[in-house]
Amino acid sequence: MQINEKTAVIEAILFASGDPVELDRIAEAADVERDTVVKLIALLNDRYEETGSALEILKLGDSYQMATTEKYADYIKAALETKKKTPLSPAAMEVLTIVAYNQPVTRGFIEQVRGVDSSGIVTSLVEKNLLVEAGRIDVPGKPIAYRTTDNFLRCFKMNSIHDLPPIPNMSDQIGFDELIEEEQKND
Repeated sequence: MQINEKTAVIEAILFASGDPVELDRIAEAADVERDTVVKLIALLNDRYEETGSALEILKLGDSYQMATTEKYADYIKAALETKKKTPLSPAAMEVLTIVAYNQPVTRGFIEQVRGVDSSGIVTSLVEKNLLVEAGRIDVPGKPIAYRTTDNFLRCFKMNSIHDLPPIPNMSDQIGFDELIEEEQKND
């Protein structure tokens, strides 16, 4: 393996991890000596600095982690806050309602109630810390169950899940025929 390829392997490991990776683990995975890993990381940092890259590799004890330079912190913060402030779609509100009233529930249950694939919405709500994994259900396949979080309660100004309004009874709801009759009376 040539030096450029070894450097690329180390860069890929650190990028894919996102978390600090111990020097020994990098050396083993890249199949290079510890001292060589340290030199290649220094080479990567030099390359990043020369090109004005937003990336750098930090040494954290006996581990290394790829990170962005402090210079770009405000931009990153603004981008991530914008994502967090994005209002919830009607579909996301529907998924939250299903989970809140029936928790813990599986993605399959949510999809059965909604009648459409909801995996992207569930993932988005987990990223927004409105839903969290609540273990696995003891059925074949052991699907992940989801429940609402304390952040969900805070966002919707509730002290507990018991503060949810009651689900209306069928007798409290207006039927389609009754709606048509009401409109005909008003015409």
